[in-house]
Amino acid sequence: MSFSGKILDWYHQNKRTLPWRNTIDPYNIWLSEIILQQTRVAQGTPYYLRFIESFPTVGHLANADEEEVLKLWQGLGYYSRARNLHATAKIVVNEYKGVFPDNYKELLNLKGIGDYTASAISSICFNEAQAVVDGNVYRVLARYYGVDIPINSTEGVKYFKTLAQKVMDTEQIRDYNQGIMEFGAIQCSPKKPLCLHCPLNNSCVALQKGLVEQLPVKLKKTKVRDRYFNYIIPIYMDPKENYFTKIEQRIGKGIWQNLWQFPLLESKKELELDEIIFRYKEVLDDIEVNEFLEFNESAIIHKLSHQHLHAKFWIVKTNSDFADKISMEKLKQFPVPVLIADFIKAFKI
Repeated sequence: MSFSGKILDWYHQNKRTLPWRNTIDPYNIWLSEIILQQTRVAQGTPYYLRFIESFPTVGHLANADEEEVLKLWQGLGYYSRARNLHATAKIVVNEYKGVFPDNYKELLNLKGIGDYTASAISSICFNEAQAVVDGNVYRVLARYYGVDIPINSTEGVKYFKTLAQKVMDTEQIRDYNQGIMEFGAIQCSPKKPLCLHCPLNNSCVALQKGLVEQLPVKLKKTKVRDRYFNYIIPIYMDPKENYFTKIEQRIGKGIWQNLWQFPLLESKKELELDEIIFRYKEVLDDIEVNEFLEFNESAIIHKLSHQHLHAKFWIVKTNSDFADKISMEKLKQFPVPVLIADFIKAFKI
């Protein structure tokens, strides 16, 4: 039996029951694929279900406010995915009359849709013979065929796409593409793959040569950058004993664009209390402070793909009313990075 035939047989016996497998509607498939980029299925599935409940059609998503989309996305990370999701929904509604393009080439014109997502949508929804190549597929092909070309190199991307197109099953492309991705996620997993009971073990080059743990090959990542975030959180109590604070929206093209945060003082190293007292007016120049409190003695290290954030939260109590204050009760309505969301949950006045 051929490589693709074994993948299909395995898939038909082992495929998971997932909510987006009950449909070939391109909106649902597109939504699931965007959510599952950089996200495990177990983590992404509840988000998919919440999005479908809140925005059952691409029109509902297009008509939503960006803050509503970002709030629903909160915790998934890589927020550019959410912004692109919203932008693409508007394009589909305004330029395609609410109907997704039905082929790989046109799908590539949509924001946030690259080779992999276009291949997935066109094959699953429209039976177009386009091979998907994601992390799971790279791993299966690299191990089975014994390919040591780095998967994140220009040469590797081209080589594996060509190989994937060559070995795919064009007659059952919908199941084959889902099958090879599922196979990589469950059978040929990154760590502790199930080689002993693998239907491909008799002809897998990596298994025969003892290279399973070495493949696939990846070029070394960019050096991780350390950043030091000091969140300065003013707390004001009015005469009715209602508590207020201050938040601001992140702008620019950096991380967490358009999300909300407490006033941020970024430093070159971890700051101590006396340094915060000296520098807090850089972000709260209109507030007179009664008391400074260090919320977390040790910095919280929040790891992103190319940077590690060392975050500390400083509580600043004041008797002075200040502009643009917001009640503590309303904080949960704003889309914030998970780092801020965790603080809001933990903080008690």
